[in-house]
Amino acid sequence: MRRLISNNPLSGLRLFASVLLLVLTPALPASVMAQAARSVQQGDLLEQLTVVTENGGQYAFQVEVARTDEQRARGLMFRKFMPQDRGMLFDFKTEQPVMMWMRNTYMPLDMVFIARDGRVINVAENTEPLSERTIASAAPAFSVLELNAGVARKIGLKSGDRIEHPLFKR
Repeated sequence: MRRLISNNPLSGLRLFASVLLLVLTPALPASVMAQAARSVQQGDLLEQLTVVTENGGQYAFQVEVARTDEQRARGLMFRKFMPQDRGMLFDFKTEQPVMMWMRNTYMPLDMVFIARDGRVINVAENTEPLSERTIASAAPAFSVLELNAGVARKIGLKSGDRIEHPLFKR
């Protein structure tokens, strides 16, 4: 028998978020809403990340962290929706030239290439969905942050800005 009530305080929050998502977004196709609700219900492990811009702006995001080869290879492939305050952080473990692509990725993204110390190296804005075109770091990168397309421009994110996350404190 499936348990509908849990002692975990996060399950109530997940249920609330799923209901809220369904109520607030009736214009989205049912498949997109179902995918988003499943993601919330599955309790994707999200971590806090803050972008600090040169002008002192601080912007909080909840990110999935791709730490394994399998997670990095899959990335955000096959997804058709991501909330505006979410993203994916790729941990490459060492600084190296990084090349990304958008194969099987349906959402346009902003890719933020990050140095070991959390400094933004370069930003590739509004990458083309389903493209196999290579998107490269301007210098060896330790990590890449993927956000919804347009977010980098909206918050004024550019080279030299800082990303705060435990990954950059090792």
